[in-house]
Amino acid sequence: MGAAITVASIGTYVLRARAQATPPSSSQRVSERLRALEREASSLASQSRTLIGEIRKLEIERNLRVELARQSEDAASAARLELAQVRGKLEALETQRLEGLPELQAQFVDLYKRGRRGELALLLSANGLREFARATRAAAALAFRRQRIVSDHERTLAGLRAEREALAVTSRELQADEMRAEAARRGAERAVAARATLIDDIDARRDLTAQYLGELQQVHDRLNADMTARVSGRLVEPVSIPVGPFRGALEWPVPGRLASRFGQPGATAGTLRNGIEVESVINTPVRAVHDGTVDYAEGFTGLGTLVIVDHGANTYSLYGYLAEALVRKGDLVRAGAEVGRVGLAPVGGQPTLYFELRVDGRLADPLQWLKPR
Repeated sequence: MGAAITVASIGTYVLRARAQATPPSSSQRVSERLRALEREASSLASQSRTLIGEIRKLEIERNLRVELARQSEDAASAARLELAQVRGKLEALETQRLEGLPELQAQFVDLYKRGRRGELALLLSANGLREFARATRAAAALAFRRQRIVSDHERTLAGLRAEREALAVTSRELQADEMRAEAARRGAERAVAARATLIDDIDARRDLTAQYLGELQQVHDRLNADMTARVSGRLVEPVSIPVGPFRGALEWPVPGRLASRFGQPGATAGTLRNGIEVESVINTPVRAVHDGTVDYAEGFTGLGTLVIVDHGANTYSLYGYLAEALVRKGDLVRAGAEVGRVGLAPVGGQPTLYFELRVDGRLADPLQWLKPR
């Protein structure tokens, strides 16, 4: 169902992208993003085959190709800048060559008029030692000037040859970068189409729908167990700005329409939703609702990329269905800081944020803590 993803194939793309394409911070972020996706792809490859896993593989494939396209586009932009600089040098050297031609021509005309023995004739025409000394200096000056003009012209011609070679090399690099970016974009489009086809197949077949919804419930059960384990046995550490006083005053993590509420029926009978879903626009920034420390920022099969922020006192906010995380585990974040970008919901495929809140280690209705709308 999903395209094969190998660390080797990704590494080939990464190594071929030029280091100067992006600033160090941006290049580092892209590299970290690629490594995180590679780790999740390797983890999925070792797991049992599930519908959720196959969908996530396609999402990872798409995200990898998008990152590779971004990297190649950055490299192409750098190549275009370099190309413009080389062309500027070529124009300057060509102007220098043309400006030097009249003087070079005049020297050759003068040399022709004087004949091959011009300087010797000048020396022989001197009467006396004083005139011979002046003639010697004049002949040396003429020879030096002629040699300098010729040498300058030769350097200009050598510079033109070198810049033309650099122009050819940079042009080939630009073409290769553009081809890699286009190939990565096509790969991303294929992964998106394959994901849509799989979702349509699930929607059309009742047996697959039941299996898929069951797997989604298992995802939330696994998340619930994971969060319970985080809180269990942990000391309630002091926090500089507790969440309690902000009940009903927290900013929403993302603008959009409330698509599902806390406590509504879950994926399978007898289950309830642990959080809310907010439909938004793809790649919209998702912001932390309160100060805290990032406790988790990786893929979580069934929830896309997941970010968990620890606000202290066993209070956590969870941001799921992300297209990408913009933070790393251990990062300190302020309220309003970007933690990720809106991705696609596993059911329906709409751009959606999953948001969950746990206060004092217990599930809480986010709508009671967020500002009324």
